[in-house]
Amino acid sequence: MNADVRNASLVEIEHGAYGVPGVVRVTMNRPDAFNALSEALLDALQTALTGIAQSSAARVVVIAGAGRAFCAGHDLKEMRAAPSLAYYQTLFARCTKLMMTIQRMPQPVIARVQGIATAAGCQLVAMCDLAVAAETARFAVSGVNLGLFCATPSVPLSRNLSRKAALEMLLTGDFIDAAEAKQQGLVNRVAPADALDAEIARLATSICAKPVEAVSAGKGLFYRQLEMGIEAAYQLAGQTMACNMMDDSALEGVQAFIEKRPPDWKR
Repeated sequence: MNADVRNASLVEIEHGAYGVPGVVRVTMNRPDAFNALSEALLDALQTALTGIAQSSAARVVVIAGAGRAFCAGHDLKEMRAAPSLAYYQTLFARCTKLMMTIQRMPQPVIARVQGIATAAGCQLVAMCDLAVAAETARFAVSGVNLGLFCATPSVPLSRNLSRKAALEMLLTGDFIDAAEAKQQGLVNRVAPADALDAEIARLATSICAKPVEAVSAGKGLFYRQLEMGIEAAYQLAGQTMACNMMDDSALEGVQAFIEKRPPDWKR
């Protein structure tokens, strides 16, 4: 494996993860704290993802959590130690910046969920473009159990699940298992725990086999059109597709289809 593991404190970065060139795995490394999003971890993730977004060698990003949990949300002890409106506003703005960085990255981002994902951790899963979960993973937006409605997690959750399913999770704080998360649209695939990485590798390999221009342009278009009315969405999609057709990769792909041969995107 062509692996380069760096910054082995709060975040570990591995290039060529799963033996797939172009796949970068970013692992949250606070296992004793269930990878709770402290200010330091938020900053480390922000720095890592901002750098990866600018890398032409990175094709797919996988966000993982070390230990038993994927991510247990914000660090409540840290939050309780500084109870001021200005502090909380700044903290949630930093978290929002991280979430939007994931959406705006040109690379598809896959959440690798091996354990619990609660509150802002569930938000992180919902903000990733794709998610693969172990059968043992569980999900909840449980702030309401502490008297704190998970307002920021509700934004991506309501854009992944149906309104009623999302609101039930938000109002009850109850856990759902991986099978229900897949049924509700929060995750794409579910695998046995010992086959989780193999499933992620298959998904990442399939994406890496496609032209980078089509993937990055397609991801950007997908999110922009979601926030538009249907007519504006069609206009943007048509313009994006027309520009995509002018790429050498698309011209080669169409020509290969006509000639009934595999496309050669390396020539």
